[in-house]
Amino acid sequence: MDRLIYLDHNATTPVDERVIKVMLPYFGIKYGNPSSIYKLANESDKAKEEAREKVAKLLHANSTEIVFTGCGTESDNYAVKGAAFANRKKGNQIITSAIEHHAVLNSCKWLEKQGFKVTYLGVDKYGLVNLDELREAITDKTILISIMHANNEVGTIEPLKEIAEISRQHGILFHTDAVQTVGKLPIDVNDLSVDLLSLSGHKFYGPKGIGALYIRKGTRIDSLLHGGHHESNRRAGTENIPGIVGLGKAAEIAAKEFAAEEIKVRKLRDRLENGLINKIDDVFINGHPDKRLPGTLNICIKYIEGEGMLLHLDHNGIAVSSGSACTSASLKASHVLISMGLSHEVAHGSLRFSLGRDNTEQEIDKVIEVLPTIVEKLREMSPIKK
Repeated sequence: MDRLIYLDHNATTPVDERVIKVMLPYFGIKYGNPSSIYKLANESDKAKEEAREKVAKLLHANSTEIVFTGCGTESDNYAVKGAAFANRKKGNQIITSAIEHHAVLNSCKWLEKQGFKVTYLGVDKYGLVNLDELREAITDKTILISIMHANNEVGTIEPLKEIAEISRQHGILFHTDAVQTVGKLPIDVNDLSVDLLSLSGHKFYGPKGIGALYIRKGTRIDSLLHGGHHESNRRAGTENIPGIVGLGKAAEIAAKEFAAEEIKVRKLRDRLENGLINKIDDVFINGHPDKRLPGTLNICIKYIEGEGMLLHLDHNGIAVSSGSACTSASLKASHVLISMGLSHEVAHGSLRFSLGRDNTEQEIDKVIEVLPTIVEKLREMSPIKK
């Protein structure tokens, strides 16, 4: 059987073998609870803090500002809900964008039921938020702005530094969902001036089930989980030591290798983009042409649906997606593409390719060879293109 051509790294990445290697002892002989005081427990606690240092280094943060969570979704929930309730006496308005991950959007919708007011900013055809619209949305009741660093579907990178400057001018907390950028782009939380930043291990070759939230020193935020005194009283529950160790190793590797990986995947992405545009009619790119994640290519192919293309590609040993992995079971058109102005009919014909460090030119050329034939076949059966 031919090797799977995996082009869905925005959904999840394979765990790096170096990460697996350092995790294994903590499933077996190094099983101590880090909250206990004997030697076996101290080994786990030391490993946890070493991992915290590595994650902090990747973000140019202080280790005391890193809180380990169960995933990126928990980090987003913690940031949005925690900041909202901690600052409720100051106001009740939250500003976010219409293209956020559902971890942020559904947290905001839940907060609306608790009496908070949420403003959902629109985006332009590239998926960029409008800074003037942001300024106009701010009131004396605004307590939190939450805008993602880069969109998980189209890869558009938002102007975080400009948004942070606006939030600073008004004394408003600023959170960013950086799940898709940590380990892929250089991130300095001080340069970006964010107060809260979410990340997830399995998006950059770490294990699933582990994430982290950066909380700038002095930021007021309520805890979501209550119990013991874990994570300096910020996140109760016995820590996932194997996952934390794996996240730390993934962060260490990313700090050393992401620059070379960025160059490689960008080159492959551009090769794929140019090849498909040249061989398929009525296809266009979603997302900003320049301000885009180096490994992300989202396209719409007219007159056919993404689901049909996915099934045919899978039959040919090629794994891609038609949007976010968290909503792939839904028959609804992408909320991101709809917010960018696409019709439901066109949005249903989207494909997302997200490349990783192990992809090759031969794999990209295989997709360029296979997909046009699939498109031609599906269009012949399509009732739309007649």
